[in-house]
Amino acid sequence: MPSLAEALHAAVAALGGSERPGQTRMAQAVQDAIDTGEHLLVQAGTGTGKSLGYLVPAVLHAAASGRPVIVATATLALQGQIIDRDLPRLAGALEPLLGRRPRFALVKGRRNYVCQHKLVGGFPPEDEGGLFEVATVDASASRLGKEITRLRDWAEETDSGDRDELVPGVSERAWRQVSVSAEECLGQRCPMVSECFVERSRALANDVDVVVTNHSFMAIDAFEGRFMLPEHEVLVIDEAHELVDRITSTITDEITPGTVRAAARKAGKAEGAEQLADCADALEAALERLPESRLDSLPDQLKIALTTVRDAARAVQSALKPEPGDGADSGRQVALAAVGDAFDTSARILEERDLDVVWVRLDARRGAVLHVAPMSVAMLVRERIFTERTVVLTSATLELGGSFDALAGTIGLRGPGAPRYAGLDVGSPFDYPGQAIAYVAAQLPPPGRTGLNDSLIDEIEALVRAAGGRTLGLFSSMRAAREATEAMRDRLADSGIKVLCQGEDQVPTLVRQFARESTTCLFGTLTLWQGVDVPGSSCQLVIIDRIPFPRPDDPLASARTEAIGRMGGNGFMAVSATHAALRLAQGAGRLIRTGTDRGVVAFLDSRMVTARYAGFLQRSLPPFWPTTDRALVLQALHRLDASAAAPLPVAEPGRRSAGGAPPADDAPEGPAGERVDADGASHAKPVAADPPPPENARTAVTLGHPWTEQDDEELRDGIEMGLTLAELAESLELPEEIVQARLDGLGLTAASTPQLSWD
Repeated sequence: MPSLAEALHAAVAALGGSERPGQTRMAQAVQDAIDTGEHLLVQAGTGTGKSLGYLVPAVLHAAASGRPVIVATATLALQGQIIDRDLPRLAGALEPLLGRRPRFALVKGRRNYVCQHKLVGGFPPEDEGGLFEVATVDASASRLGKEITRLRDWAEETDSGDRDELVPGVSERAWRQVSVSAEECLGQRCPMVSECFVERSRALANDVDVVVTNHSFMAIDAFEGRFMLPEHEVLVIDEAHELVDRITSTITDEITPGTVRAAARKAGKAEGAEQLADCADALEAALERLPESRLDSLPDQLKIALTTVRDAARAVQSALKPEPGDGADSGRQVALAAVGDAFDTSARILEERDLDVVWVRLDARRGAVLHVAPMSVAMLVRERIFTERTVVLTSATLELGGSFDALAGTIGLRGPGAPRYAGLDVGSPFDYPGQAIAYVAAQLPPPGRTGLNDSLIDEIEALVRAAGGRTLGLFSSMRAAREATEAMRDRLADSGIKVLCQGEDQVPTLVRQFARESTTCLFGTLTLWQGVDVPGSSCQLVIIDRIPFPRPDDPLASARTEAIGRMGGNGFMAVSATHAALRLAQGAGRLIRTGTDRGVVAFLDSRMVTARYAGFLQRSLPPFWPTTDRALVLQALHRLDASAAAPLPVAEPGRRSAGGAPPADDAPEGPAGERVDADGASHAKPVAADPPPPENARTAVTLGHPWTEQDDEELRDGIEMGLTLAELAESLELPEEIVQARLDGLGLTAASTPQLSWD
């Protein structure tokens, strides 16, 4: 078995890099954690090469022990980087040292894969009313029909069945026609289990060294004991700053009269189904009396209604339970899943657990929605994730205000009985003070609630002109991003600078265009705050319009703030300020991606230097050189623009095999990692035919509002980020009923719980 130093040296050489002290310290710390069983929190700044910092000791452990290491990420972007780039190159580098090629696999939830049984008509139609059967749909019938035809054709060619391989993608509504949830799946009773993409991917995962998955899948595996991941001794959680949010979202539930009626309808003529439908009326009457607010206790009428739903759902579950020897029945399984959800959620709310927060939200289409979410997941994470394995948590932003305490507290690593852990900040190889300026526009007035003022627009124009484009604008709402985009397009019309705005195309497409063209700016919100990696001269200015505090009226945030206050703490600092600090650190981190990058992060919110919490926010940022001198910053941007090199090559997405890894062939790679043919021409192999073009520029007119393809893509981005209906409506500057109506048309569902980064 090679030493850690030998393996790390080979891996770094294979990736064409150079060894970095922080990466070496991290790799040694990870190996020490594996050897001692002590958990590890390691902050590794941008440029450290943290993926190799944990992958190399992980592969060595797997090779020595015969058990895989699980790596869980929050975002698809990092998941793709690890599975498509880092692990294939690492495997090639370590093969001579290990005497065999390390193996790896990608594992996701069932909804991410095509269901072969559903594809051939083995399940009831997803759409109410059964307008068509998936197996026989006519491609000429509708746009949805064309998408399903594409899916059928693609399913015959794909090795993985993974939705991410389908490029271009399809609508959420179309995907639902060919996929099933874990609760709906027939499992080993399915007649097509031998051809199941999910079963194949999980079987492959039992015989690999590294399994890559996501936070939510890892959490479900740990909390519900489904054993979907192979037995393991080591778990690495990358992007660990997102862990609490992802777990909270995973174990948040909701119930409405409509979901109860739908469950009764799916149960058909089963005994008790009619009574369950009647219970929906009682629930509706109880919810109609309640305002849109948090419920600190359950009103009597609501408690009675939920009790009837719970008891009726239990009776229907018993009636639907198959007899021994009964064959697989997909319709019954779908009904059991829906009725089981109604039972579980009503029973959970009735328990009135100490840490659960219950609230009512009024929905334009569904009426009153009853939500329940945990105020804290700390003890759950401690008991289910930090036992019987060694856990390594890493991110570029784990310390807030100079301490690991905020994160450690939210995941159960503080307080009586907490497991032991080591905290390590390996820093960054970058010379932040020499490479970047942190500029606060202290002369601007504090931001208001009425949009961007003229002085702020003037400031953006001056900065963008000085930078010659090359600007990533991070805004607190889509209204602000669009307002800034329109203003800059008007003001910069004579400059040759192009301004892109999130929502005008898919985010990855916009980011690639931004990276290719140095005179281009990209403005947006949501997904652009993290996960955007544009090294080189294309991004030399990052603008942040205001401090990104969470909504003050959010039920979970307010409950957490009040609970902390009752314990004598500062709720604002613990919830709102830490959320803002993390977002600021993530946003500012978009600027310096390599050791040769230079630029400015401009904060257009004077509270960054005047507010009482300013110091806490500043300590959470990379140590850029700080200034409030506007003239100095404009001069620096002019100089950077004049001396900037050409943009770096931009890679395109590729294809995957059955286990989620890239095809194991010997195709060479271009300078950006793309596959090239014998003549050196780059290719990103198409995996499906192009989708049919829309009949016109508008995909729909919903409640009088015209929706374009770009608007729909923005909605999908928001759904992927886990935004609630209220957050989507605020971001889009539209009434909730219009947004909900369009979500319904696309078959999308907004998150029930607002996404907070820390609690």
